[in-house]
Amino acid sequence: MKTFIRGFSRLAEAIAGGMLAAIFAIFLLQILLRYFFTPAGWTLELIGILWVWVIFFACAFVVREQDHVKFDIIYLSVGKRTRQIFALIAAAAIAIGMLYTFLPTWDYIEWMKIRKTTTVRNPFTGAKIPMRDVFSIYAVFILAVAARYAWLFFDVLRNGPPKTELELVVEAVHEAEQDEEGDAK
Repeated sequence: MKTFIRGFSRLAEAIAGGMLAAIFAIFLLQILLRYFFTPAGWTLELIGILWVWVIFFACAFVVREQDHVKFDIIYLSVGKRTRQIFALIAAAAIAIGMLYTFLPTWDYIEWMKIRKTTTVRNPFTGAKIPMRDVFSIYAVFILAVAARYAWLFFDVLRNGPPKTELELVVEAVHEAEQDEEGDAK
């Protein structure tokens, strides 16, 4: 299972990196077209579409829990049992909130099929892209975040609250000291 998760994580990072590289390449193409040829409006729209996809795709599949900005002064000042309760409440609230908003959000995304992109066209069919397809990544984001926090809820129930940064640092130092002792013998 860990191998699958690690492989999926690497694939998600590669996809997000590819989208960022595409944004950069299209940006350079936009500059080239603007100053040396005829400006192309599709570059701006495509960069905007890719940016929406990068943000929600990366937040759903690449950004780890410990990478999020947190305001955890109160969380860090309480005991382990209280931190567990806080973590359970937070994970449940996020998972439930995301699932609660899914159907109304999906209805709006589905409604967006009547609107189409202004200049960007499907390279295979030549048709303008429905805005539903552009914003469908947000539905994926909602489901992924809900699943992630539902998993976190059950993980906190089984294993207690996530370790704080200080606990992780102390653990890493302790492991390094044990490795040094093992190498010395």
